[in-house]
This record gives sequence, C-alpha cells and structure tokens, in this order.
Amino acid sequence: MRIPETAPKEVVDGQEPWKAQLEKMADIPEATADDMEWADGYFFSAPTRFSVVASQMRAFIDTLGGLWSNGKLANKTFTATTSAQNPHGGQETTLLGLYTTAMHWGAVIVVPGYTDQSIFDASGNPYGYSANANGYDEAGKAAVAHQAKRLVEMAAKIAS
Repeated sequence: MRIPETAPKEVVDGQEPWKAQLEKMADIPEATADDMEWADGYFFSAPTRFSVVASQMRAFIDTLGGLWSNGKLANKTFTATTSAQNPHGGQETTLLGLYTTAMHWGAVIVVPGYTDQSIFDASGNPYGYSANANGYDEAGKAAVAHQAKRLVEMAAKIAS
C-alpha cells in the first residue's frame, strides 16, 4: 500500500520524474487508518528528506492520533526502510525518527540488526535497509526480504 500524495498537483506535474513515479503507482491502493488498525505489523518505507521522513509520510502518521489514543497501534510490530540521494543523506536518522514514533504508539520495534549475511552484503545498516538513489539491487532485495521475514515472525509471536 502507499500513502496519499500531499503535494499540490501543479508541483508534481512540474517535475517529470515525480509525475512519472505517481503514474507508475496509480494502481496501488492508498493506506488508511483502518488498515493500521487491522494489521498486526507495519513495514514502512519512505524516502529521507533533510534527515527526516518525507512530509507525505509524516502527514499520514499525523492522522493516526485517534487510533494511538485508543491503544489501537500498540503491541504491533514495526520496521522501516528508507532511501536518500547520497550515502550520508540522513538515512539512519530517518529510521530512528520513525522508530521514535512507533515507540510512542507502543509498537514493538523489529530491526534487522546483524542477524543475516544479507545485511552485511547490502552495506550493513542494522536499523533497517537503506538505499542511495537508484541503488536498490539484488543485495538490497535480499536484505529487505530478511527484514520482512523478521517482522512477520515477530508479529506472529505477538499476535498468538
């Protein structure tokens, strides 16, 4: 699922790569607060903007206050990945920021750590996979698969 785009249409239409990406994702359903309520775990993937998560993701998170205040986001697993233009573009701070939000919810953070060779092969980020622009390769796919497997395994333990 994807989150809603919040940028004005004229801004998106004025930048061909942005517009093309939105067109590629048009058939992917948008996540809602209802999806956050029924899910046992969350795998967030969002680009880094100035060492924090992109504003679109933050706007979506900010709509979840009602669920949070009613305990509907607690005791669910949470992991995240990100990307940035360059190797020191703030990926780790973005992931830590997302995890801070999840801690407020009472979610259970599930990072990949150094629990599989795939993490080392994909540049070794123990907080969650992070890629540089256009750098998502087979090593990255393996790291994400490992991270997703850990999330699902932990969600199954908690949900049972």
